[in-house]
Amino acid sequence: MNQKLLALYGLKFNPFSPELPVDAIYVPAKIESFCWRIEHAQIREGGFAMVHGDPGTGKSVVLRLLAQRLKRLPDVTLGAINHPQSNLADFYRELGDVFGVPLRPSNRWGGFKALRERWLTHMESTHCRAVLLVDEAQEMTPQVLSELRLLSSSSFDSQSLLCIVMAGDARLLEKLRREELVPLGSRIRTRLATEFASRDELLICLGHLLAGAGNASLMTAPLQQTLCDHAAGNYRILTTMAAELLAAAAQKDLPVLDEKLYLDVFAPPAKPAPRRMAAGR
Repeated sequence: MNQKLLALYGLKFNPFSPELPVDAIYVPAKIESFCWRIEHAQIREGGFAMVHGDPGTGKSVVLRLLAQRLKRLPDVTLGAINHPQSNLADFYRELGDVFGVPLRPSNRWGGFKALRERWLTHMESTHCRAVLLVDEAQEMTPQVLSELRLLSSSSFDSQSLLCIVMAGDARLLEKLRREELVPLGSRIRTRLATEFASRDELLICLGHLLAGAGNASLMTAPLQQTLCDHAAGNYRILTTMAAELLAAAAQKDLPVLDEKLYLDVFAPPAKPAPRRMAAGR
């Protein structure tokens, strides 16, 4: 959204954009608790953590929040996997790039040793683990997931060299039930299940976004309630609908977003009345 449209409504940023500033994100108590546990405990102890839930319930948002918090810590090395679909060779290439370790794909054993030495050196010098974030982890192959478990474990599985936070949908849970991945599933120490939100939770989130953007009265109260009633408990659906309304209001130069605008934008088109047959036909 350009500056002219932001100025039209007195907004500091678009409150419904996927690129919402991290500091403006609504953080429910259970997400705050999960991030606190990673930040204050698991980066010291290492091991696997997992965020799982249906699409649109906030899994990627949790990783954004967590990444920002960890970046503020002076001794934390933070990396993220951007291509979870990689085969094993490409996965090693990406790990080497993320952690600044030159690797040769033809020498997997050399890469295995080099990465572990880098993580061990970091752990001994900072007393905390390097952190790896993996979004869309359901796309990772069983072979890569198993390799990651072995790669990040040392001293006969008594020492974790890395703190790994994975986020994925129900397919990740199903994948971890496979026989070859049960050892990984049993090692997940911290879990967060993102769920569909209640109407009240959606209302709180919407109010938080509007106030944070600088215009708490941008939407009428009835419109906020209508949006939350039609969002199916899904934060993504809520913000997508709100963004569409904001764009429509700006196009019409409306001073406030209300239920009439909602009906104009989302009401199904009226069906034409069926023609009556002429008499005698």
